[in-house]
Amino acid sequence: MAVKLTTLSQITPSRVLRVASATLVSLSLWASPSLAKDPFRTTNARQIGDRTEAAFKALFEQGNYKKADSFAQKADPRDPLTQALRASLAYINWDGEKDEAKKSAQLEVFKTYATQTREAAADMVSKDPLRGNLYQAVGHFLESAYIFSKDGTVKGTPRALGEIQQAFKYLDNAEKIDSSDPELNLLRGYIDLFVSLNLPFSSPTDAINRLDKYATPRYLAHRGIALGYRDLNQQAKALAAVDSALKATPNNPDVLYLKAQILVRQGDNRGSIAYFNQALTKQEQLPPGLVRQINRERDRAQSRLGNAGQ
Repeated sequence: MAVKLTTLSQITPSRVLRVASATLVSLSLWASPSLAKDPFRTTNARQIGDRTEAAFKALFEQGNYKKADSFAQKADPRDPLTQALRASLAYINWDGEKDEAKKSAQLEVFKTYATQTREAAADMVSKDPLRGNLYQAVGHFLESAYIFSKDGTVKGTPRALGEIQQAFKYLDNAEKIDSSDPELNLLRGYIDLFVSLNLPFSSPTDAINRLDKYATPRYLAHRGIALGYRDLNQQAKALAAVDSALKATPNNPDVLYLKAQILVRQGDNRGSIAYFNQALTKQEQLPPGLVRQINRERDRAQSRLGNAGQ
């Protein structure tokens, strides 16, 4: 996929970081217990370490960032999924940090794990070309996010653009190996969705269809679909998708928070407050920055209720 130079003015650090974070969400779905079935394939199953799998479950099934970080730090560093999980958590910590010195240091931690994701993936290519190419794509996306965050849009664009182009090259390589692979379709569905919503390079409709038809685990496919429809302002479809995700992960504060956001966009401020509050009952397992954001959005919904005299 070639990136058009005429669209460079629309590339911002926050947009690329959203793409990178979305990539990590889909990437982290590759975790499966070392003695369990591959959640994507009935044949040629992949296996990973128990601690990496535990980190995945803590983060994406339970929404427990602290537990996920504890497991990830103890997991096998040679596994690029381990490094990707560490990078995801480091980015979240960077995004929510208020102290500028700590924020700068956390950005360098994020960069280290992003590079280690790419390097570990390169080592994997000879044994598993499909996953090796996918992880290299993720590593390049993350490194582009680091460049934008460190150098800004004007100074960072030439280098970051090269990283983005490399990322799509590796995604295309993986698709050439097996375009029907369910793991690939989940990852590419998330990446294409967030790229299309934040950068004008692909179709959100095609990405949503890919997630809907081919992606598993279903609860994360539904979560991605809900995010897509939310940002396309198709809130009824977004609500149906997030409700499907909640059936599988009813206590995940991230999914509860997402439903609250969708209800706000539907104009149901009263209904949204209950879900904001449910998400905040899990605040001890969330990063401080995310807790502050949920509180801000809940307070705005409450203020709108008061202003409307409801």
